[in-house]
Amino acid sequence: MNFTLNPLVSIVTPVYNEVACLAECIESVLAQTYQNWEYTIVDNCSTDGSVEIARRYAAKDRRIRIRQNPQFLSVIPNHNIALRQISPQSKYCKVVLGDDWIFPNCLEKMVCLAEAHPSIGIVGAYALEGPRVSCAGLPYQSSLVCGREICRRHLLEGLYVFGSANAVLYRADLVRARDPFYNEANIHADTEVCFALLKTCDFGFVHQILTFTRVRAGSLATISEARHTYFASMLQLVLTYGSEFLTPKECETWMVQHLSGYYRFLGKSLISGRDKAFWDYHRRELTKAGVGFSRVRVAKGILATLCNAALNPKDTVERILQRRPKIDLLCRRQNLEGKQSIVSATEPQDHQMA
Repeated sequence: MNFTLNPLVSIVTPVYNEVACLAECIESVLAQTYQNWEYTIVDNCSTDGSVEIARRYAAKDRRIRIRQNPQFLSVIPNHNIALRQISPQSKYCKVVLGDDWIFPNCLEKMVCLAEAHPSIGIVGAYALEGPRVSCAGLPYQSSLVCGREICRRHLLEGLYVFGSANAVLYRADLVRARDPFYNEANIHADTEVCFALLKTCDFGFVHQILTFTRVRAGSLATISEARHTYFASMLQLVLTYGSEFLTPKECETWMVQHLSGYYRFLGKSLISGRDKAFWDYHRRELTKAGVGFSRVRVAKGILATLCNAALNPKDTVERILQRRPKIDLLCRRQNLEGKQSIVSATEPQDHQMA
């Protein structure tokens, strides 16, 4: 690669209390084989010495600058603040989360693919999430894919190749054209924005592992897993973008199948004994989606789960019920009019988006 002719990449790292990981994150940027970048670290009122680490690196490299938020922001608004810092001259934009890092050839490989295909708006790649490789599923020859086709396959086949914000490269003019870039009311804002952008651009994919995402308690990824936000997230995607990527018949079929699976999951969750925050979240999301929360359908989900358990010896009723609270406690948990709720993507948090 002739680096003298390569376009500028704006890199941003939103940070809150990442003293244990931030140096590794910054070092991964400094180690890039592609060196035409500018780097902004946005400190979100850290209290653990993170900003001092950032300052030490900024003092040694003029391409690194620091912004300190005057007041604490929740996770996704802080990401939007970071993306507003990108240079007007940059052609590409890369988010590198403060507790994650990127492999040395990450920028080189992603920029090279984007430069070869001007229709590409987002570039992805395989990602390490802890010890697991994610974002797999595309055939090796698929380095340039129609954006609309990727979104259709995500909805119809469950193909997930976007990864977290740490795993992709954006074309910078697309970032500058959206303010805010991420939907601050959606815990899965990084996936949603891919759908918004891929209506009008293509998706590029590098068949190499280029990024690392740390799996840790307190991140949005672990909160999402604990609350099983997948069902609500997919429902929101189809309601918002289904008409863009699916036929009316496909949308109708998808909704029937998805809601059936959603309520089977909720029925099993009632048997397993989920906390009140779990139920608050799902009732709120189903209501917000306009389909409503049905206790009758939850009950049918319980019956479906018990029937399946009876027909499958390896998944016995005893295993399903081993952590079951008393029935009267479950009933109280289903009284979803209380004040406690899930920590939402718009409330103050001490972790980064995943």
